[in-house]
Amino acid sequence: MATRLLGELRRALRVRHYSRRTEEAYVAWVRRFVKFCGLRHPRALGQAEVTRFLSNLAVHRHVSASTQNQALSALVFLYRDVLETPVGWLAALVRAKRPARMPMVLSRDEVRRVLSRLKGRGASALVAGVLYGTGMRLLEALRLRAKDLDFAANEITVRGGKGDRDRVTMMPERLKGPLLHHLATVRAQHERDLAEGAGWVELPGALGAKYPKAGREWGWQWVFPATRTYDHVPSGERRRHHLHETVVQRAFREAVRATGIAKPASCHTLRHSFATHLLESGYDIRTVQELLGHRNVATTMIYTHVLRRGGLGVRSPADTL
Repeated sequence: MATRLLGELRRALRVRHYSRRTEEAYVAWVRRFVKFCGLRHPRALGQAEVTRFLSNLAVHRHVSASTQNQALSALVFLYRDVLETPVGWLAALVRAKRPARMPMVLSRDEVRRVLSRLKGRGASALVAGVLYGTGMRLLEALRLRAKDLDFAANEITVRGGKGDRDRVTMMPERLKGPLLHHLATVRAQHERDLAEGAGWVELPGALGAKYPKAGREWGWQWVFPATRTYDHVPSGERRRHHLHETVVQRAFREAVRATGIAKPASCHTLRHSFATHLLESGYDIRTVQELLGHRNVATTMIYTHVLRRGGLGVRSPADTL
């Protein structure tokens, strides 16, 4: 029963073009919900069981509000789009209120120190530079293809970002040289893969069926490929995936620790720092919104509260004495 239900859940998510990360998260939540309710089928469960499950997450598991809301979203999708049952009672459930948090931001000097510590760490150092230089999310940077970098126009196209939206961001001048050198190395590796009968990469959607040979073309290759190849079982292709995010996260964490910076900074902190430093430099918030790919300018407004000008950018009267 559980295997069949989860299979139907996966199919419904893919038909609606949900991201792979969302698919894995929703499947995991439905599996936990069924297990929590004694392996009973969700059709036999109702509002009382869902409420008890969500309450258990908050009270006993101490999950965050966003995690609890994700679990509720997974169950709403299950009942509405897979089981096709009325979900009025689910819609009536109160979602957990997410607390307002200030984003963690590094100063320019702290960013410089961290990036300096990353030198010699290969692709991880370049990925970190791209994150701070463009404001990309980590997976957006790791999923870049060779064709997404336009050195003539000084632009980088981010495809399938959050919400499956494309956007264009700038290519920092200081990264053009390192990126060109890196791509030359990657292309040489790709040529060796081709000579060995490999050289394939995963293509988005159904492009592999439409263009059977595109998976070996240079333009579709990952900018930051993994060091190892793997066999794709259904097709028999010898593929190379992009660099795994944990490689970069680990290197960044070690660099922060080595600098002695006390802030709990992560790779995503570079995105926050990018936005804050642009606003500090006088760029308007709409421009920053477009570069970050925020759907609503209210999301970008959070960075106006962390500008390096003291509390809320107000000058203390003590400084006028």
